Amino acid sequence: MDTAWFLGILDKEGQLLATAAEEAGADAVVPTCPGWRIRDLLRHTGVVHRWAAGFVAEGHTAPRPMGEEPALDGPELVAWYRDSHRRLVDTLAGAAPDVECFTFLPGAPSALAFWTRRQAHETAVHRFDAESARGGASTPVGTDFAVDGIDELLRGFHARRKSRVRSETPRVLRVRVTDADAVWTVRVSQDPPVTVRGADGEAGGDVECELSGPAEQLYLALWNRAPVPGVSGDPALAELWRETSAVI
Repeated sequence: MDTAWFLGILDKEGQLLATAAEEAGADAVVPTCPGWRIRDLLRHTGVVHRWAAGFVAEGHTAPRPMGEEPALDGPELVAWYRDSHRRLVDTLAGAAPDVECFTFLPGAPSALAFWTRRQAHETAVHRFDAESARGGASTPVGTDFAVDGIDELLRGFHARRKSRVRSETPRVLRVRVTDADAVWTVRVSQDPPVTVRGADGEAGGDVECELSGPAEQLYLALWNRAPVPGVSGDPALAELWRETSAVI
């Protein structure tokens, strides 16, 4: 896991998010986040940035609540978000590689790697939200980064007990990227989903539905920002994912 690579993406994505938010205006509706306007997006993302930076900067090893969202609006809110993002990037850039602090997903080789990766994806998805509010073309998501984000979602977020993707009867879902060599097999049951990277030959005959498409489109779809590009097999399993996979 290349922490420097993720840090560079985080830096760029936060700047793009701020620019799109400024151009859209604080009152602009965010179509990809029902009920939100740009001010809600900036307040949320800035608070998350400060929360994440706090774990790394202060070495907290236990969960902590996020701070209060500021009452700022307009240009002052954009400036506050830019500062929140810069604090996060600078904190991660200056942290010791072996820093010890709280993390909440499995699989990262270090706490620093975890937070850099997590905040890169957090910011990229919300940058897409800001650009959707502004209108016009959105900034492309790189294929390798999108594949990594799908992996984080499937093998990280949905490995937790918080995942609501459950089924009374066991089901098998496959997720396939069509413009890169990336496929995942997701076993859904009454317990949290179990995902393996690869086709999982043992499950080959049991796969009931496949979600597929180019990495960027599939990344945004699995984060509930866009329709799934391709669905084959049992549409009820695809609908189960759509209805229950939102991360909370």
